[in-house]
Amino acid sequence: MTLMKSLLASATALGLMAGAALAEPALIFDLGGKFDKSFNEAAYQGAERWKEETGGTYKELEMQSEAQREQALRRLAETGANPIVMTGFAFGEVLNKIAPDYPDTKFVIIDAVVEQPNVQSNVFNEGEGSYLAGVLAAMASKSGTVGFIGGMDIPLIHKFECGYRQGFLATKPDGKVLINYTGTTPAAWNDPVKGGELAKAQKSQGADVIYAAAGGTGIGVLQAAADEGVLGIGVDSNQNHLHPGQILTSVVKRVDNAVYDAFTAGEGVEPGVKTWDVASDGVAVAMDDNNAPLITPEMTTAVDDAKAKIASGEIEVHDYMTDNTCPVD
Repeated sequence: MTLMKSLLASATALGLMAGAALAEPALIFDLGGKFDKSFNEAAYQGAERWKEETGGTYKELEMQSEAQREQALRRLAETGANPIVMTGFAFGEVLNKIAPDYPDTKFVIIDAVVEQPNVQSNVFNEGEGSYLAGVLAAMASKSGTVGFIGGMDIPLIHKFECGYRQGFLATKPDGKVLINYTGTTPAAWNDPVKGGELAKAQKSQGADVIYAAAGGTGIGVLQAAADEGVLGIGVDSNQNHLHPGQILTSVVKRVDNAVYDAFTAGEGVEPGVKTWDVASDGVAVAMDDNNAPLITPEMTTAVDDAKAKIASGEIEVHDYMTDNTCPVD
């Protein structure tokens, strides 16, 4: 009987180990789809890098509507996916609700903070990267007027806007920043036609550099900027290649690294808040062959100087989300 119990115990342990080994990570993309050439696609690239390096597999889901958030999370948790990574602040409320129902599942959210013992929250200091873009925009602008086009009008995107304005006005105090948002609902992330219209309107008001922080909508902004003969600035992923020589730079959020790290940690993901900033190379401005003709040695020096001062604390980029204000207003 004792031997039988030992055998059963061993079999159970082996079964549990096999189950653990089979646990796949999962990635849920926000509205706009995984090939949005921006935020979601950066997450996808991180997952694919992990897959190529490890030979592992992962589950994925693309959001089609707001109503699917809770259903998608629960479905993946029920299938045993672990960890489950989700892109976008809009998952915050739903995750806070369901995380306690699956205490053995690790959840990783990008762009929001959810205080649960089984959740890792990844936040980016987009304002710091946007500050660097503002410095470049000020040095590249001939008119002294630049533009910012945000997606959904929410504090997170004002964080991009505020950092950009701070960097621009620190470099060109008498300059002007035109500001537009494409909407107040999630549809604002996926309206390239409206993005293009806003870019043309800003150009007509004198803007010769336009920064788009608008997800899929930003593709329309960058296209219109290129068509109109003004410079664009991309966001989240390196978008310089979309219009070589016509995109000044891209403010890159290393969302790919956040996903890659989470998948690599697996069920060992550490709960709590993980911050990605200039000092950790979590945010940066993209420099490559596509925008090299636009970047002068003076620009490179100015960006490197600003990066060092931000990292040391000498330049403090205000985080709009701390108090919903921007000091340059």
